[in-house]
Amino acid sequence: MEWIDAATAAERLGVKPATLYAYVSRGVLRRRHADDGRRSLFSAEEVERLARRGRPRSQPPELVIESAVTALGVDRHYYRGADALELARTHPFETVATWLWTPTPTTLSASADPATLSCPPATLSASADPATPSRPPHSDGRESGGDGGPWRCEEGALRAAAEAQRALPADLLPLDRLQVITTVLGASDSLRFQLDRASVAATGRRLVAGLVDALPELSEPTGETIAARLWSRLCPNPATPALLDALRAALVLLADHELAASTLAARVAASAKADPYAVVLTGLGVLGGPLHGGASYGAERLLREVAEPGQAARAVAERVRRGERVPGFGHSVYKNGDGRGAVLLDLVERAVPGNDRIAAAEALAAEMRRRRLPERNVDFALAVLTAVAGMIPGAGEAIFAVARVAGWLAHAIEEYERGALLRLRASYTGPPIR
Repeated sequence: MEWIDAATAAERLGVKPATLYAYVSRGVLRRRHADDGRRSLFSAEEVERLARRGRPRSQPPELVIESAVTALGVDRHYYRGADALELARTHPFETVATWLWTPTPTTLSASADPATLSCPPATLSASADPATPSRPPHSDGRESGGDGGPWRCEEGALRAAAEAQRALPADLLPLDRLQVITTVLGASDSLRFQLDRASVAATGRRLVAGLVDALPELSEPTGETIAARLWSRLCPNPATPALLDALRAALVLLADHELAASTLAARVAASAKADPYAVVLTGLGVLGGPLHGGASYGAERLLREVAEPGQAARAVAERVRRGERVPGFGHSVYKNGDGRGAVLLDLVERAVPGNDRIAAAEALAAEMRRRRLPERNVDFALAVLTAVAGMIPGAGEAIFAVARVAGWLAHAIEEYERGALLRLRASYTGPPIR
């Protein structure tokens, strides 16, 4: 089989590189890495077949949005060219969020203080293969030109957000609370309509901190990082260093994932110049769907049904019999396994070896493989993390939401700077027009 590089494939198809990688993510084209590990190669035969066939006239145009935030690979994703799985193993969430908010970052520091971390601007080649992982050089992350600042929200705004929750049911899921908190924080921010990059990044730090700190406190935080503070809002048990590290990694892994449903909705809102709080509210509204971030809540409930490994077969069989999807398994992009889930599960298993919840999770995965059903994804790994930690119901959704604020705002910055309204068109299938 003949393989050609991305530039040749894009030229033959008459599309931009972003469209080419959209074809890959949707299974239209296959891709493999060259021997040097840096270039993507495409089947010349598939490219030629697609070029001859073209898009059927009856098919509506595919929405392709050019973005420099995240690229999707075969089993993983890349934040501005950096391997997200590697970042999850080594970097704080605050560092990665700032990296996402910086259009042309060049350095990442794993050791910098997350409270003040910034990523200085530099030049990133626009022609580089988006699937090629870059290795951000280490520095102290504090050079001039950065836009770092404290990850804190004012006490008055936090009090108002806490007061707004007093009338809510005590057993309300955290994701519902986050929507209320976002509304209050937005109403209290007189700078929310400043849409330049530095202002949006500052809003992002305030908003993430406010979302976490305004949730009811269940235990004493073991540190000042976003991960440590979020743990204390989702878990009545004190955090162990290893499990807290797993939560930190989960936040990094979930910070963005290209044009997921909630991100597309958030970008549409940003293209209309909605302020960052409205952008995040839009994303939160979509995230809770059971086919998106809400899948982690479904996986939590599935795992609770399996009190011991022997019950896994029945739990899966009942869902298959009802024609339901098994939550926490399968992915529309990663057909052969979700690398994010593998990294997170590995950290959890190392943190609590021999835990009965891990045994139940392994039994569920084995039963799915026995039935030749899809592999585990990151939603399942989140459910395992929340189960072994003893977190409250819906904690996985909350982790997902807090993390994804970073990605939503990174995409919002692109839309603010693009300055054009995203307007999709419908392919009308209704009664004849008279």
